[in-house]
Amino acid sequence: MENNVFEQLAKRYDTEERKQLAKVITEEVRLELQDSLSKSLIDYGSGTGLVSLEITDLVDTVLLVDSSKQMLEVAEAKISHNRVTNTNVLYSDFTQETPRLEADVILMSLVLLHIPDTKKILQELYDILNVGGKLIIVDFDKNDKVNHPKVHNGFVHEGLKRQLSEVGFVSTEIKTFYHGSRIFMNQDASMFISNSIK
Repeated sequence: MENNVFEQLAKRYDTEERKQLAKVITEEVRLELQDSLSKSLIDYGSGTGLVSLEITDLVDTVLLVDSSKQMLEVAEAKISHNRVTNTNVLYSDFTQETPRLEADVILMSLVLLHIPDTKKILQELYDILNVGGKLIIVDFDKNDKVNHPKVHNGFVHEGLKRQLSEVGFVSTEIKTFYHGSRIFMNQDASMFISNSIK
C-alpha cells in the first residue's frame, strides 16, 4: 500500500463524509457481531478507527492494524481520550510481512480495494483466524465509472466468493446493504458486506 498518501491524509482523515459513511458501516457490522463478547477482533486497515472504535463494546479485545503510523496515532488519541481499555494498535502491513497473530474475527472495511493482490491478503487473514473464526469484509460493489491505477473499482460478489473459497473459507454470505451518492471516488456507488467462516 502507498503509505505516504495515507500518512498525509491522517490528520484530516475524519471528514464529516467519512464519519457518516463509517456510521452506516458500523451499524451493519454491529449486526454481524451479536454474541461476540468473548471474541478477539482485528480491524485490518483500521485507519483512525472510525468503525472499530464504535464496536469495542461488542467484543472482548480489539486490535487496530494499519500501515500508516499517523493514522494509528490519531486512533491512539481517540482510545486514550475515550478511555477505551480493551483496544490496542499495531503498525503493520500484512502485504509485506504478517506478524504472528490470532483472532476470532477480522474486519476489513473499505480496505480490500486498496490491495493489489486480493487473494494473497485473503490468505494471510485466513491464516490468522482461529478455526470457526469470521472474516467480515465491507467494500464497494463493482463500479465501471471508477477508474484508478491504484484502486480496484469494486468487487463482483461471485468472484470474491470464489476467491474466499479458494483460500479455505467454508461459507460466505454477501449482500449489498447501502447505496450512496458520490461515496466512491466521487461516484454514486453501493457497498456490500461479506461474512466468511473459517
